[in-house]
Amino acid sequence: MMTNVIACIDGSKATRAVSDASGWAAMQLNTPVTLLHVLDKSAYPTELNLSGNIGLGSREHLLAEMVELEGRMSKLALEQGKYMLQDAQTSIVAAQPTVTVQTLQRHGDLVETLLEQEADARLVVIGRQGEQHQDQAQAIGSHLESVIRTLKQPILVVMPEFAMPSRFMIAYDGSATSKTVLERVISSPLLKGLGCHLVMVSDNESQAQTELTSVADSLTEAGFEVTTAVCQGEVQTALEAYQLAHQIDLMVMGAYGHSRIREFFVGSNTTRMISKSHIPLLLLR
Repeated sequence: MMTNVIACIDGSKATRAVSDASGWAAMQLNTPVTLLHVLDKSAYPTELNLSGNIGLGSREHLLAEMVELEGRMSKLALEQGKYMLQDAQTSIVAAQPTVTVQTLQRHGDLVETLLEQEADARLVVIGRQGEQHQDQAQAIGSHLESVIRTLKQPILVVMPEFAMPSRFMIAYDGSATSKTVLERVISSPLLKGLGCHLVMVSDNESQAQTELTSVADSLTEAGFEVTTAVCQGEVQTALEAYQLAHQIDLMVMGAYGHSRIREFFVGSNTTRMISKSHIPLLLLR
């Protein structure tokens, strides 16, 4: 049974936002938080083989010192990770005293670790930028696209700052994927109590509005206060303009579909959309 909000903690500027978003989501879902820190095995290998370094083969003392140094760096990185987890745990409990928070630290690969934890994950929360990219305003973390493509559970991508949302937007396109998104929104308590904007990008306004009105009924029946809108133009530009004009706090989209929004979400377009967003994105499969 999916029981946890898994929050990816890495020491980047988004760490506090990940903590805040995880606490909010856990309250909405009435579920615990698992704070996860993964020490990248590529940056901090458990075993170091330096025998291939030219000119070092005969200098065993230097090899030994380098191995010892790498070992100390890994140990310090793990210790630093424990402090980050403790700080995040304290932050969540202070803001949401009723939320149960546990910590988990692994040495390995983030995607592989998340796959191992996926069976217990109800939602994964991750920052847009990892520790290595936090000084690049529109960069995304090196693992983020792999996480989005690999995991089947909902993923909440947060920016360096997070505030509890009051309204969200669903980018709807009539595809099977977007209909699944609607079903998941309706069946989950995560977004209950928030204003819902159902937005379609289409050149045929009357046809799109008819479809939106029909779809909106199911959201209204589920207790959402729904606003529908049809926008024209390039998908990303149109959605961003609507988001700014209506002060949308959270974007909800299907990670993959079969339409213009699918084109928007594949390959470099995924990177472009996430990198340019100013608000959190809830990605559903």
